[in-house]
Amino acid sequence: MPFEIPEGLHPDLMALAWMIGRWEGTGKGTYPGTEDFEFGQQIDFSENGGSYLHYLSQTFEMGEDGKAVRPLSMETGFWRPQPDGGLEVVMCHPDGYSEVWYGKVTGAKIELTTDAVVRTSSAEDYTGGQRLYGNVEGDLLWTFDKAAGGHPLQTHVWARLRRVG
Repeated sequence: MPFEIPEGLHPDLMALAWMIGRWEGTGKGTYPGTEDFEFGQQIDFSENGGSYLHYLSQTFEMGEDGKAVRPLSMETGFWRPQPDGGLEVVMCHPDGYSEVWYGKVTGAKIELTTDAVVRTSSAEDYTGGQRLYGNVEGDLLWTFDKAAGGHPLQTHVWARLRRVG
């Protein structure tokens, strides 16, 4: 699906403009103590004229027909590009934790590392992560490595999403 830069897009967002819109697809996950799994995902990046993108990701269990059966997780936040090519991201999760990420934008590649993870008393023992996002052949590919439950940073989830109307 072709992409056009929205009219009036804040100049600070030009490096992230390719991400704006809705993305859908599937991914896979693994982590010690859990069975490997597959999931469906929808990510929305939107702008409102400000110098940031709003981000909303929703994952779900898929049925045999490939349709959503039940929600798995959500996260929402704001992506704030910086004049030096840096990127600040804040995210919040209904599972009881929030994150501050720092990274950089290099063309169609975005690398992020957590600076802080704040958890409620009932949240899982999650201490840090790394993410990689990229535009590959017009698709959004991303990975998330995490450190949780006493395990060191390691592969957790990854997905390939296509832009949808």
